[in-house]
Amino acid sequence: MQTIENPATNPEPENLSGFDVKHPPEPKLIDTCVHCGFCLSTCPSYRVIGKEMDSPRGRIYLMDAINEGEAELGNATVPHFDSCLGCLACVTACPSGVQYDKLIGATRPQVERNYERSLPDRLIRALIFNLFPYPSRLRPLLAPLFLYQKLGLQKVVRSTGLLKKAFPRLAAMDSILPEVTPDTFHEPLPEVIPAQGEKRYRVGVIIGCVQRLFFSPVNEATVRVLTANGCEVVIPKTQGCCAALPAHQGQEEQAQALARQMIDSFEDTGVDAIIINAAGCGHTLKEYGHILQDDRKYREKAEEFSGKVRDAQEFLCEIGLTAKLSPLTDGELKVVYQDACHLLHGQKISLQPRQLLRQIPGVKLREPVDAAVCCGSAGVYNMMQPEVADELGRQKVENLLNTGADLIASPNPGCSLQIKKHLQLQGKEIPLAHPMELLDCSIREVKLQTS
Repeated sequence: MQTIENPATNPEPENLSGFDVKHPPEPKLIDTCVHCGFCLSTCPSYRVIGKEMDSPRGRIYLMDAINEGEAELGNATVPHFDSCLGCLACVTACPSGVQYDKLIGATRPQVERNYERSLPDRLIRALIFNLFPYPSRLRPLLAPLFLYQKLGLQKVVRSTGLLKKAFPRLAAMDSILPEVTPDTFHEPLPEVIPAQGEKRYRVGVIIGCVQRLFFSPVNEATVRVLTANGCEVVIPKTQGCCAALPAHQGQEEQAQALARQMIDSFEDTGVDAIIINAAGCGHTLKEYGHILQDDRKYREKAEEFSGKVRDAQEFLCEIGLTAKLSPLTDGELKVVYQDACHLLHGQKISLQPRQLLRQIPGVKLREPVDAAVCCGSAGVYNMMQPEVADELGRQKVENLLNTGADLIASPNPGCSLQIKKHLQLQGKEIPLAHPMELLDCSIREVKLQTS
């Protein structure tokens, strides 16, 4: 066990800048940590950086020191909170039941309110949080991005390496940019799509912000799978971002505003469940009661809304598949399922995706080493902390490839982009698909090309 470094070894001046009174990390939750170290081997940032304060145990020590006025919320502490991916693997691993998710969730808004970031940091964050959660702002960029890729400008920019040297975070953003295709410009799905055959359920579907533009085939596949299994699908046009991006980075007011908009968009739809096919989004949607805990008008609505949220795979396992499934290839198809952190650790969903995939004739699942370790995507982490994210992405792809699988199944758009990036960097070609796309192809008897 490593010795915990005390950040307060050198006395700080009086009147330190610390947490304010609005939901600081709770001392009772902090005190449940017995500093046993079981979290260390599961923590991706600690595995890469190797410093105690970049582990859950170390960050909890810092939270306690700030609460006690022994350390400052400043340059010596904030980078350690920023290095956390928020993957929640430590929550799964902790034998003492430490609710680290609540502790880091309380700390990040404190950082954003009480710590002045550098100008470059403020600019990149302003770009991310004023662009990505708003499809109406992203959509006008599709045409320029299409030309940027099709005219070969992206290859030129990447080959020179100048962007990476001058603006590493922008280069990281460019490195995971999805391919813009003619399909990207398609109109969104209709508001109501009838069930095929007898209607069993009426469900709402959340199509996301980045997801609806760059991963529309996943949304379309999800809707087809749901309707094929007796679900009438409702897609309110007024829905926006689920609030995951700002919520995970401490942008409290923005997250609350987006959560209210989402709740309002599904009000009076009469749906039995609200379906989401992106892991990070699903975790946040199930946390609306906490996000809006101080909002008297929305608190109960938020709890009711979250109570209806189901991951697409979770929901299909609950109701059972009624559509006939056919083989995806003429022979055996070896599939490795990539556990997304906010599905595995945040929502405790791991068996359901595997159970669904095993129902497809001919599919044989392979399990990778370190399946529970983050791929490095973590929302916008691979843009904010590209060096750590790249090492995690490299390790993840090696572990997936070492299974000898023919195809990777990934249930989260961020993970998919991260994995695709590192497959390309390693010069490997292997198909990657969302489990809903695999089920959709199986139902429609569409054969896959895996080589």
